[in-house]
Amino acid sequence: MSRTDTSEWPCTIARTADLLGDEWDLLIVRQACLGARRFEDFRAGLGIGRNVLTNHLNRLVELGVLSRQPYQERPLRHHYRLTDKGRDIFPILAAMAAFGEKWLSGPEGAPITLHHTPCGRDMRPETVCGHCGEALHVRETRVRPGPGHASSMSDTDTE
Repeated sequence: MSRTDTSEWPCTIARTADLLGDEWDLLIVRQACLGARRFEDFRAGLGIGRNVLTNHLNRLVELGVLSRQPYQERPLRHHYRLTDKGRDIFPILAAMAAFGEKWLSGPEGAPITLHHTPCGRDMRPETVCGHCGEALHVRETRVRPGPGHASSMSDTDTE
């Protein structure tokens, strides 16, 4: 099944979904957040085939989510590090973890717990308004066209 390219849609959620690709891309970024750096670290942590992992790592490097840096010359081997763009994916993963904890955990409880090292407490991420600090709820949020929306552009911007 082929993916629909949503990278140019007038919606940042669609563009982000296109960037994150599929479950492998998200899981590779998760492993990088957990400290995986080398190809074999990713393979061992995910049980993913070499060809599939290679394709996804190359894609994430091309998109600027990971950087590839040599750590050995003979044979040439690379490690992978999250870029600023890649590190900014962490809150998405944390929100997914919170959703999974609430809706997908079995009776034994959540398989992972997020621990906030600065305060020393286990935590549950929450998305809040950057202005008032209140938690965001779907019934209290509206979407409006932003400056980059096609209907916001003048005729000269679209020629």
